[in-house]
Amino acid sequence: MLKVGIIGGTGYTGVELLRWLAHHPQVQIQAVTSRAEAGTPVANLFPNLRGHLDLVFTDPAQENLTACDIVFFATPNGTAMQSAPELLAAGVKVIDLAADFRIKAVDVWEHWYGMKHTCPELLEESVYGLPEINRAQIAKARLVANPGCYPTAVILGFLPLLEAHLIDDQYLIADAKSGVSGAGRKASVPMLMGEVGESFKAYNVSGHRHWPEICQILNGFSKPPVDLTFVPHLVPMIRGIEATLYANLERDISLAEIHTLFIQRYQSEPFVDILPPQSHPETRNVRGVNLCQIAVHHPQQGKRVVVLSVIDNLVKGAAGQAIQNMNIMSGLPETTGLTGVALLP
Repeated sequence: MLKVGIIGGTGYTGVELLRWLAHHPQVQIQAVTSRAEAGTPVANLFPNLRGHLDLVFTDPAQENLTACDIVFFATPNGTAMQSAPELLAAGVKVIDLAADFRIKAVDVWEHWYGMKHTCPELLEESVYGLPEINRAQIAKARLVANPGCYPTAVILGFLPLLEAHLIDDQYLIADAKSGVSGAGRKASVPMLMGEVGESFKAYNVSGHRHWPEICQILNGFSKPPVDLTFVPHLVPMIRGIEATLYANLERDISLAEIHTLFIQRYQSEPFVDILPPQSHPETRNVRGVNLCQIAVHHPQQGKRVVVLSVIDNLVKGAAGQAIQNMNIMSGLPETTGLTGVALLP
């Protein structure tokens, strides 16, 4: 059995980790930490876990996390980098669900996250935890940077086209929408129901932290670096991300050929589902499951291809993908503990 610890278990990604790990057949949850809720039974804060998890939140400063095999950080940006070196030195593997180890360039990370990185020496070692491109590296890793939710949906949508050199990498557009859980569980006036209900808006158009993350990965499949316009939007729902991706084709090609390309690229991927041509995936199709659902369109058989990509931001965009990475790092079948059917309606 894998001995697992979770640092920062009171947020949405923390409780999502607990929901999945509570019934993972190869996991024993050793500790769930929270400074603010230390001493509180987990089920008191999250009643959905009553009868499934008999644990109490503990103070991370007093918890012996070095006894774990793997530790998840479900914490704000800037937290994991404070504790990861000590855990790694003790032989504990680390999966960070925040952004501390996603971006390789220290100056780029510090620019976008507005703080000094305290262990830049680990950035080169960290493996970007998108199994669909880094499975072999993840299997050997001791430090995995779990991808952001927007980047997961966007990268998986553009990837087959860039790998096949089918699109102009200097004209990529990602128009993405997220539910409010993507902003976290903290109290915030802009996230109140009276503020987001019956409304729809773009935000951070001049620059979002996920933009350099997306570009870093896509640049690995492009020369020169990609020119990407990324515009996120907030929609009045709890879970889900929908990314509508636009690119110009470099040569004449039919929709059937584009669809076949996606089928072939992802045919062995257990958590990517390619829908029939001209389908319109909905976020509710993947609500509560570790799945990215994709459909491709070729409007008017012109020069532009449109890819529709949907995920649950808390599962394939966070906790589910983290468990997928844990399985790979531990030599378990990748789907262990992650099978299920989406919630609908």
